[in-house]
Formats: sequence, structure tokens, C-alpha cells
Amino acid sequence: MKLLRKPDAIMFDVYDTLFLNDPDAWQRAFQQIAEEQGLDITGTELWTRWKKFEVGFRVWRTNMDDPDSSPRFKSYETAWRECFERVFEEDKISGNAANAARRSVTHMAHRNPFPETVRALSELSSRVPLGVFSNADDAFLRPMLDEYGLTSKFEVIESSESAAVYKPHPGAFRHMFTAMDVQPSRAWYVGDHLYDDIRGGSEVGAKAIWINRNEAKRGPEDAKPAYEITSLMELVEMFDRSA
Repeated sequence: MKLLRKPDAIMFDVYDTLFLNDPDAWQRAFQQIAEEQGLDITGTELWTRWKKFEVGFRVWRTNMDDPDSSPRFKSYETAWRECFERVFEEDKISGNAANAARRSVTHMAHRNPFPETVRALSELSSRVPLGVFSNADDAFLRPMLDEYGLTSKFEVIESSESAAVYKPHPGAFRHMFTAMDVQPSRAWYVGDHLYDDIRGGSEVGAKAIWINRNEAKRGPEDAKPAYEITSLMELVEMFDRSA
């Protein structure tokens, strides 16, 4: 694959790109919710039942066949509360959905960065302006970046909540590039998700770079990235080699 042109800015997804967001962390959070509320269900069972509704929300929230007809935006906290309400109603569980959603938000603010994240961002931020756009509520995105001293590495930190739209909707990416004051064709966007990140970034003209840490296979219908990496340190090398 040929080398890319040096960008005017690099933007990043956050969860599973800069920070690990694995099912084990979610299940620990849901176990805590179950114990705090005295629910007659294990954390794993609660998470499994809740997840089917949450996946439905992710499918529902953006209509990529006609993005302008996408449903009205709702934050993760609101959507997650509605998912808990459906689980509690369906399974006749006497739980507090609002408190469970708030606990989920609080827990999402605590994730561990990948081993090379801090070093890679430190090196890149001295070379090129950096930005973030994450499908996230600000209530958990910004505290997590603050916890690891990363807020100062980014010139712009945007979220689905601040933009009132979720990736891969083109409006999410236009919002980000406008905030960064950069043309999409002159930017790199780095993410782990072929649909949210690679499709969304590519469709607005950015160079979408897929960080594929687990050597996942790309299907024939999946978006094609401009470049594929397995570590953020490869991105540093790519930048230094780019023309």
C-alpha cells in the first residue's frame, strides 16, 4: 500500500482505539449494579439481556441510507436508561433504571489506555494537531481523558453528545472537521470500527485508518480503509514517512 500524504490533522476515535472497552469491564459494572440494587439476577445475565436492547439502539440511531432522516438524537445515558427499563419490565425485575444508567455512565469514565496510547499521542501531538471524536457522552469521555493527562494532547475533543449525532452519520464527521478547521481530504481519522469509523470517515473524504489490533478479517461488504495498522506506534511511523 502506498504511503499517505502528510495530514494537516489527525483525529481519533477513543473506545477500543485509544482505550480498551472490553465486555469484562461491562460485566463487572453490571454485577455492581445488581448488588447495589439487590436484584435477583447476576451481572452477566443483566448485561446479556440489556445488551440486546442496546445493540438495537445502535442500529436504530443512524439511517445511513438517508442520514437526514435519522431519528432524533438521544444521549447514551438516556438510551441506556430506556434499555434498563425494558429489561426490568420484560423480566419483571424491580430495579431503578435511572440509577443503573447513571452507574453505567460513571463506570465508562474508567477504562485503561492501550499500552502505547500515551506515548504515541505524546509523540504525535508534537508533530501535528490532534483531535478526538467519540460516540460517547461528555460525562464519561472527558473525565477518562483527564485521568491519564491526555486532554492537553488534543486541540479539539468532540463527542456524539456535543455534536448531537452519532458516527457514521456524515454530520458527526463534518462537525469534527469544522471544529478542527481542517478539510477532510487533508486529515486522517483513526478508528477500530469498520462501520462507525472507516465507513463514516471515508464517505466524507478523510483518509480513514483502521486500527485492527486483533487481526480481524474485513468482509466484502465492509468499508475499505486507506491504511491498516495494529498499533498506534505504527501511526507515528506512518506520519514520519508520509510525504
